[in-house]
Amino acid sequence: MGNFTLGRYMPLDSPVHKMDPRAKIGAMLIMMISVFFPSGWLGYGILFVIASGMILLSKLSFKFIWKSMKPMMFMMLFLLIINCMVIKNGVVLFTVFGFSVYSEAVLQTAYIVVRLLLMIMITTCLTATTKPLDMTLGIEDLLSPFRRIHVPAHEIAMLISIALRFIPDLIEETQKIMKAQESRGVDLKEGKMMERIMAILSLIVPLFVSAFQRADDLANAMEARGYAPGEARTRYKVLKMAGRDYILLAGAVLVLACMIFLAYFR
Repeated sequence: MGNFTLGRYMPLDSPVHKMDPRAKIGAMLIMMISVFFPSGWLGYGILFVIASGMILLSKLSFKFIWKSMKPMMFMMLFLLIINCMVIKNGVVLFTVFGFSVYSEAVLQTAYIVVRLLLMIMITTCLTATTKPLDMTLGIEDLLSPFRRIHVPAHEIAMLISIALRFIPDLIEETQKIMKAQESRGVDLKEGKMMERIMAILSLIVPLFVSAFQRADDLANAMEARGYAPGEARTRYKVLKMAGRDYILLAGAVLVLACMIFLAYFR
């Protein structure tokens, strides 16, 4: 759990850190849409190069990005097992104990894994280069047109920002609880499967108590500072788009067009 880096802001001095959060959020959404187009290995290779370039431009280390991917390895292995059991198309690659593994099952799993890795790279790059307050302001501005149909843009942006902000804190709290229980003789790594499941379930109650306590403290702090949902609010920081922000959005749209071309005209 200590490898979980999604939602953790890295205070670095890079061109990406200085970009407008609205441009970064918009570019991330466009890139996410691009990932889901069946553009083949060429398209995924292009997306990987672009995502890697943004990571380097953000001055983030690939070790930091890899830490956010490691917790997903179990799910990827689970997907491979399920696909090998369900998909029976293509050429038989090998047979183990009378069970045949087909090429289409491995190929489909590879596509899913690559898409997941690309999405993790893109979202981690966004959260690591954008302050929680800037994220809130950016999401609120992007949702502001929906105010005409009475969508609470500020409240939604606040909820998303708080959720992203507290993910690392909850992970850290879980680690502390696990270490405290291990020091009292609770074995979370050894023993039978049922014993390990019961040991892990023992984490739920103290974790929920801690989460509710944090939520109560946050609510009291917001009330003490005069926060009132739905009221008109002023801003100390006003977001302004610059030339590099429009270039980022234009580049993301160009990538989307390239993925659509590769998906339907290759």
